[in-house]
Amino acid sequence: MKSSYLRHRMEIIVRVVFVLTLVNFGFVNGQIYDVLKFGAEGDGTTDDSKAFVEAWKAMCSSGGSNKTLLIPSDNTFLLQPLVFQGPCNSPSVQVQLDGKIVAPLNKAAWSDLKTYEWVSFHKIIGLTVLGSGTINGRGSSFWEANMPASKRPTQLHFKGCNNLEINGITSFDSPRNHISIRDCRQVKITQIKIIAPGDSPNTDGIDISTSTDVEIYDTIVGTGDDCVALNSGSININITRMQCGPGHGISVGSLGRDGEESIVENVQVTNCTFNETTNGARIKTWPESSAVAISNVIFTNIHGTSQKDEIIKIDCSDVTSCKDIVLDRIDITTFDGNKPLIECSNAYGKSTNAYDGCLKAQ
Repeated sequence: MKSSYLRHRMEIIVRVVFVLTLVNFGFVNGQIYDVLKFGAEGDGTTDDSKAFVEAWKAMCSSGGSNKTLLIPSDNTFLLQPLVFQGPCNSPSVQVQLDGKIVAPLNKAAWSDLKTYEWVSFHKIIGLTVLGSGTINGRGSSFWEANMPASKRPTQLHFKGCNNLEINGITSFDSPRNHISIRDCRQVKITQIKIIAPGDSPNTDGIDISTSTDVEIYDTIVGTGDDCVALNSGSININITRMQCGPGHGISVGSLGRDGEESIVENVQVTNCTFNETTNGARIKTWPESSAVAISNVIFTNIHGTSQKDEIIKIDCSDVTSCKDIVLDRIDITTFDGNKPLIECSNAYGKSTNAYDGCLKAQ
């Protein structure tokens, strides 16, 4: 009887300890993976990269659905460059960013600058990054050192992430571009803020390349550079209700570097506001003998005031020219009251109002 009692009692004790161990490693009902439970300090000075990666691996490798990596509020997490690697076993995963993520204090404190990416998400299907938290790249030391843009890290890099959503977060002071979308399909970006000083160099808000079906709406982007840059392979892009500036506006390109073939198709920019931008909407190509052919571009219902006298410039290649260009319902005045200047070169299409004659008839 005594021996049987002891075996029964030991079995109960082992089960209790096992349950407590699971809770200690960050599981709440098997759904939420809190980085604090995986060893993150959240004090803003300790490197929490390992804890983040361990929490991600535990979540990504688990089955089921609706898994969440929690970055809790009231904490500041210092991260060195890291990769959240997929694919995951769950059909959908979520990163809940409610706290603060900060980069190393200056470029000398970075553990690895050769990756050129700070926080990366690779090959994750059904990823949602959302929350009221912030991510701060502390990029000023890179800008002040006049480092080439190609040698600076991107803040948030998404590659091969289909059915991606980014919602609510705020990005500050990236060393280079803030968000990079590459090789992704079905992307929604909404309710985010991207902020950097107006004179910060090469700090695009959102860069998109080789990606399709991307929606960006109800966002605020002011970084001193392109609010959105659309590079080759950007297809079916819809940008609406963006507050853009200070910066360079919304840009397609530059396209055709070193004579390469570049394709950007079906881009719509609607109901956007540009404030303190050097451009509104623009298309940039490299001047090569085998130039990129531009066609079917409509500029319509654009109103505002320009600090420059030149309000429209369509300067196309004499090799391919620009075709099927439309200028319609454009009302832009100059800040100092001078007559607006309009330039069209090797451009064919139709224009209305005061811009009649700018484009050549086809």
